[in-house]
Amino acid sequence: MESYRSRHHQLCKEIARHNLRYYRDDNPAISDHDYDQLMCELINLEKAYPELQTADSPSQRVGSAPLDNFPQIQHQQPMLSLSNGFSEQDIQDFDMRLRKQLEISEQHILEYLAEPKLDGLAVSIMYENGELSYAATRGDGKTGERITENVKTIQSVPLKLDKSVPQRLEVRGEIFMPLAGFNALNAANREQGKKEFVNPRNAAAGSLRQLDSRITAKRPLDIFIYSLGVVSDQNFARSQADSLKKLGQLGFPICPMVELVEGFQGCIKYHTDLSAKRDNLDYEIDGIVYKLNLFDLQRQSGFIAKAPRWAIAHKFPAQEKTSKVLAIEVQVGRTGAITPVARLEPVFVGGVTVSNVTLHNKSEIERLGVRVGDTVIVRRAGDVIPQIVSVDLDRREESSLGFVFPTDCPECGSQIIATGEGIISRCSGGLSCAAQLREGIRHFVSRKAMDIDGLGDKIVQVLVDQKLINSVADLYSLTYEDVIALEGFAEKSATNLIGNIESSKNTVLPRLLFGLGIPQVGETTAEQLAKTFGKIDVIKQLKHDELERLPDIGPIVAQSIVQFFLDENNLKVIEQLIASGVNYPLIDVSVIAEGDLPLSSKVIVLTGGLESMTRSQAKSRLQEMGAKVSGSVSKKTDLVVVGTNAGSKATKAADLGIEMLDEAGLIALLENN
Repeated sequence: MESYRSRHHQLCKEIARHNLRYYRDDNPAISDHDYDQLMCELINLEKAYPELQTADSPSQRVGSAPLDNFPQIQHQQPMLSLSNGFSEQDIQDFDMRLRKQLEISEQHILEYLAEPKLDGLAVSIMYENGELSYAATRGDGKTGERITENVKTIQSVPLKLDKSVPQRLEVRGEIFMPLAGFNALNAANREQGKKEFVNPRNAAAGSLRQLDSRITAKRPLDIFIYSLGVVSDQNFARSQADSLKKLGQLGFPICPMVELVEGFQGCIKYHTDLSAKRDNLDYEIDGIVYKLNLFDLQRQSGFIAKAPRWAIAHKFPAQEKTSKVLAIEVQVGRTGAITPVARLEPVFVGGVTVSNVTLHNKSEIERLGVRVGDTVIVRRAGDVIPQIVSVDLDRREESSLGFVFPTDCPECGSQIIATGEGIISRCSGGLSCAAQLREGIRHFVSRKAMDIDGLGDKIVQVLVDQKLINSVADLYSLTYEDVIALEGFAEKSATNLIGNIESSKNTVLPRLLFGLGIPQVGETTAEQLAKTFGKIDVIKQLKHDELERLPDIGPIVAQSIVQFFLDENNLKVIEQLIASGVNYPLIDVSVIAEGDLPLSSKVIVLTGGLESMTRSQAKSRLQEMGAKVSGSVSKKTDLVVVGTNAGSKATKAADLGIEMLDEAGLIALLENN
């Protein structure tokens, strides 16, 4: 047995070495046949002696049995999106904003790491004690899907790292499908009469979301690592470039087009050079990402709501194609808004096939002068929604037809009423309109609202069409017998759906408020209403002036909220939801004037790591006490909290003579106020 164990260890080591040479270095040392022989020997050895198989064995890349679903995973450090720039001026403005915020003179040139913005799927991969622990999709930035088994099938992803790495090391990157692999996959699908993928990004995303990882293993996926996430050793790297160099040495695939550039001019030169090479790359890119190189400067610049201030995506110019308008139809939205949509001859533009383009409203149709039968120019840049730019009047046919905006709702026949100086048109049918009911329920059950898994668009459509539900509250009256009678449901799926509906009763107030679909109220406003007023019974009695006192609520949003809670049907639905058992923990709202809070007007900066709480938790606690928590140290800073491995902020605070506290001092500050 010991000889088999030794041979197994030798095979694992040898195959891992060949994988690095083939996938990372593009310099294979043996033929494909010889490689296959080694892998075959390894698999046969593990079949004969299952105890030899380990989590990091190369054999684990072939995939495993199907999963029932993907469990969700909370990102310990949010996976943020990027702000976009579309012109040289946008990038120059980005550079100038950073200079101003960091208080850096024009003579000092900032260093950026420039890299292609791959058109794939962002993922997080966590290693613990050198072994791949889990992998997850970006999701909404806070919560992703655990796709560990699928990511393990990608040959260029290391399953085990050198023992010298930090105890916890999270890497982030983009999984994509090279163009050669994409074309080969579509050719094979074509020969077998299967559906072809529209573009490499869809192919990559579809491959990664297979519940059967054996299917993923057959897809030609690859990955480039572009950043760090959580790292237990704060001294692992001091800059973006340093981190990629070290990750490359550990065996991670790093994009060979990454380059360190100097200042705004260096960014623009890189953009010009890469644009010229774009068509010759073996993968699709939709722009370039510029990141401040030094981590200290990144930490000083901080973040805005959903994106870092220290990075920007420079999108490539919009791609445009011509198409023909086959028809103009209208759709009825959740709030009754009537949206005209142009049905086009399918055209491949900006990486996707476009066949439907929204025309927004009656005014937009009149501005464009678009008719059915017209030849139009369609634009799509990166992930921007496709739009009709203009009509080619030289190619207009005599048979083209002008569009007459309907006066009655195409779904329920109710009168369409124009609001906002005629810009927005809405169906007056309310919940008697099946379309509004369908869209309202889809919104209510969505992930960011009540998060009821299993209630897809088609099922909602059937439930409404068969009049099993007439409001969102009716979801909680559905029975197993109602569901099992629907086409496509079996005993397990029906039981699961009823269970998911029941579980959703235990929610939180922001989700419930967002799910109700109050016009103009998104996630942020719902969160603010919940934290400020604590319970729905208080919110539904608020007046305009009380709402407008909140920072992000103006007259239009306030009017919308008040109007929603004046509607008797809406109040009845809320009462039915509560009666059905929908509940949320009450939020303790202290009625304290902002100026009376213990840390009002204090500007506090956090730097370094904390042991008793996360930086995010500390920030929330300080803000609850009235403090403004800043990302950079300046003369206006009142206090700097210095944790472990603090960087330049602590040095700057000492130079400016600003008061500093360690973690014990922070805890005392929080407990004594």
